[in-house]
Amino acid sequence: MALIDNAVYVDGRRVASQQSLALGTSGDLSWIGLLRPDPHELAAVADEFGLHENAVEDAQKGHQRAKLERYGDTLFVVLRPAWYRQESGTVEFGEVHLFVGARFVVSVRHAERPDLASLRARCEADPEFLAKGSEAVTAAVLDEVVDGYAPVVEVLQDEIDEIEDQLFAGQVDPGVSKRIYQLLSEVLAFQRATKPVPSMVRGLLRGAEKYGVDDDVQHRLRNVLDHALRVTERVDSFRALLENALTLHATLVSQEQNEAMRRMTSASLAQGEESRQLARAAHQQGEEVKKISSWAAILFAPGLIAGVYGMNFDHMPELHWRYGYPVAILAMLALAGVLWVLFRKRNWL
Repeated sequence: MALIDNAVYVDGRRVASQQSLALGTSGDLSWIGLLRPDPHELAAVADEFGLHENAVEDAQKGHQRAKLERYGDTLFVVLRPAWYRQESGTVEFGEVHLFVGARFVVSVRHAERPDLASLRARCEADPEFLAKGSEAVTAAVLDEVVDGYAPVVEVLQDEIDEIEDQLFAGQVDPGVSKRIYQLLSEVLAFQRATKPVPSMVRGLLRGAEKYGVDDDVQHRLRNVLDHALRVTERVDSFRALLENALTLHATLVSQEQNEAMRRMTSASLAQGEESRQLARAAHQQGEEVKKISSWAAILFAPGLIAGVYGMNFDHMPELHWRYGYPVAILAMLALAGVLWVLFRKRNWL
C-alpha cells in the first residue's frame, strides 16, 4: 500500500487520521505520506490538492536531481537522502519529493529511507513547532535528510584515511586503485545529491518574508544551511583527495614498473657480460687449440719421415744412398717450414 500516513493537524495537534486520500483541506495542515505510489494513487492526491502535472510526472518517474521549483502557490522539492549500507560497504541513495502548499504537505518516497514516520512522530511531539504550518514540515524534512548525510561523510572520511595510509606506506596493490575508483564514484554521486541543497535552502530563506515564514522555521532553515554547507565542503575536499590519491597511486605504480625494468635491465646486462666472458674464454681456448694443433702437425711431418726410415728394412729406396740422410733432413725441414707458413697465413700461429 502506497499510503503510509495521512493526517490533519490543527494548532500542531493531530485531529484526524485515516487510510483515505480524501482528507480535503480542512484543518490547519494536511500531511500525506506516500511510498512508491502507483499513478492512480498519485493522481488522486494531485486532484485533491491541485498539484501541477509536470511536478506529478517527476514524482511518479523518480530519478530526479535535487531541486527546488515553484508551481504557482505550490512548492516542489526533490531531495536525495543518502546512507551507508554496511552489508555491501557502499553508499546508497534514496529520493524524497515534497509538494508543499499553504495548508498541506505531500511527501513521496522512492526508498524505505529516510524514515519519515519517525520524523512525523517527533514533529507531533512538538505541536508548537508543527503549528507553524507546512514550512515547518519542509524544514524538518530538510533537516532530517541533511543530518543523514553526516554518518556517510564520516564513513567516507575513514575510507579515504585508510587509502592514504596505504599509499603513504608505498602499497601499489591493484585493489587500492579499484577501491579509489569506487570511492570516487560514490563521492561524485554524493556530491550530486548534496551540492544543490545549500542553494535550495537559500531560496527558501529568500522567500521567507514574502510567504510569512515563522522566525523559528527560518532559524531551523539557517541551521540546515550551515550543516549542508559543511557537508558540501567536505565532499568537495573528498573529491580532490581521491583525485590526488589516484594520481599518486598511478605514480607509485609507474615507479614500481620502472624499478622492475631497471632490475631486469641490470640482470640482462649482467647476463650479457657473463656471456661475453664465456665467449672470450671459448675464443681463447679455440686459439690455443689452433696453436697446439698447428705445432702438432708441424712436428708430425718430420716424425713421419723419420719413422719410415727408422723401420730398418733391408730393401728400402735410398737406404744406401750417400745423400740419403741430408736429403731426409732437408725434406723434414722443408715440410715443417711449408706447414708453418700455411698455418701462419691462417693466423693459427
